Amino acid sequence: MSDSVRIYRANAGRATAEALADVLIDCVESGASVGFMLPLSRERALAFWQGMLESAARGERIVLVAEDLESRTIVGTVQVVLAMPENQPHRADVAKMQVHSKARRRGIGEALMRAAEAAAREAGKTLLVLDTVTGSDAERLYTRLGWQRCGEIPGYALWPRGGLCSTTVFYRVLTE
Repeated sequence: MSDSVRIYRANAGRATAEALADVLIDCVESGASVGFMLPLSRERALAFWQGMLESAARGERIVLVAEDLESRTIVGTVQVVLAMPENQPHRADVAKMQVHSKARRRGIGEALMRAAEAAAREAGKTLLVLDTVTGSDAERLYTRLGWQRCGEIPGYALWPRGGLCSTTVFYRVLTE
């Protein structure tokens, strides 16, 4: 990853939510299946991120951001969802890993994932789980980073413009 990018925990400010909404809109418009359909309004994207940042403030999740230090803009994000059922206190979900289309191929996704793993360890988690679009760049990244593939679920979600896409489920056991 370039030295011009810094990864840190997001704050709950409006500017952070605005910047994260920009990343979400870009990713959805670029075809990412991350839970939203087109058209995705700015208001909806902003409301989503305000909710996620409020959830982080309550300790239910960790929201990490990647900031490009030259432009002073947020170019990526990932979440570690800590709020789990009481019989799963040892695990967390990794969710909504997104990198702005203009910032891809710079190692930001890998850096975000390594930071997510470190944050989960710090939170006392020993198992992480995630899902991603089958055949995506993200699937190749997770495999390269040593995540274990569980399997594929056909027709799990919709692409932002419609049409079914399959999902691959991964896990990672965290070690010291």
